[in-house]
Amino acid sequence: MGGFILVPVLIVGLFILLASFFTVKQQTAAIVERFGKFQSIRNSGLQLKIPLIDRIAGRINLKIQQLDVIVETKTKDDVFVRLKISVQFQVLKLKVYDAFYKLENPHDQITSYVFDVVRAEVPKMKLDDVFERKDDIAIAVKAELNEAMSEYGYDIIKTLVTDIDPDIQVKAAMNRINAAEREKVAAEYEAEAERIKIVAKARAEAESKRLQGQGIADQRREIARGLEESVDVLNNVGINSQEASALIVVTQHYDTLQSIGEETNTNLILLPNSPQAGSDMLNNMIASFVASNQIGEQMKKQNEEKGIVPKKRPKRQAPPRPEEGDDLNY
Repeated sequence: MGGFILVPVLIVGLFILLASFFTVKQQTAAIVERFGKFQSIRNSGLQLKIPLIDRIAGRINLKIQQLDVIVETKTKDDVFVRLKISVQFQVLKLKVYDAFYKLENPHDQITSYVFDVVRAEVPKMKLDDVFERKDDIAIAVKAELNEAMSEYGYDIIKTLVTDIDPDIQVKAAMNRINAAEREKVAAEYEAEAERIKIVAKARAEAESKRLQGQGIADQRREIARGLEESVDVLNNVGINSQEASALIVVTQHYDTLQSIGEETNTNLILLPNSPQAGSDMLNNMIASFVASNQIGEQMKKQNEEKGIVPKKRPKRQAPPRPEEGDDLNY
């Protein structure tokens, strides 16, 4: 009979012995109460308590934790925006008692402070400033939380504004503004490129016309020199300047007619082009030369009366005429 009583006693004793020991994980603190009153704080490792008298009231996580809070508010320019605030916090080892007994729900408490700070700061900013000054919002939230939560044994490690989400219509408008701005810049670059092309083309055309004009001037200069030499040669054989000029004009006239006749598909018409055209041209040339000489003589007399003396141009020396009996080799 005594053996049957001993077995339950041993079982109960073994249960009480096992209930006296408990373990606490790393980065965790256990709160031990005795008859409902705080007894002690146990850190990580194997711990001992009195069975049926002491009990574990709760455990506190000492790791860094993160709480994400989404706040919807409006900006200074009356745009509603949703902000995601990430709060990283940790329970201080020296204030585990305050964290466990003074604050019932730390997450709700932190969320309330985040809402309060964000809705006080964001309405002071325009939407663009919210994006640019998100770090200022995070600093304001961290300062407010540190001041409030340090009393309860919580240390705010970091606060981050991880997302700014305006209304979908506002985002579409911002995208259109951005696209329009980029199109404007692209149009300015295209216009500048077109302007450079036009300027370069105009410079090239100006240079081409300058060279073309220079070529025409050189051509006319050479023609004039050739005519001058032809007149000098004709003067040397006893033909005066008027007759020489007329002869050259008539010769060029018939040379032009010959060149026109050589082309079968030419559209060039030379006027006048009658049989007596050469004679008429010669008479007109002689008449014009006579008139120009008379005008020149009259102007010369007027200049002499006024005491104006023209500058003398050096006369070109005519080549000596060959004598009879000279041997000419060409």
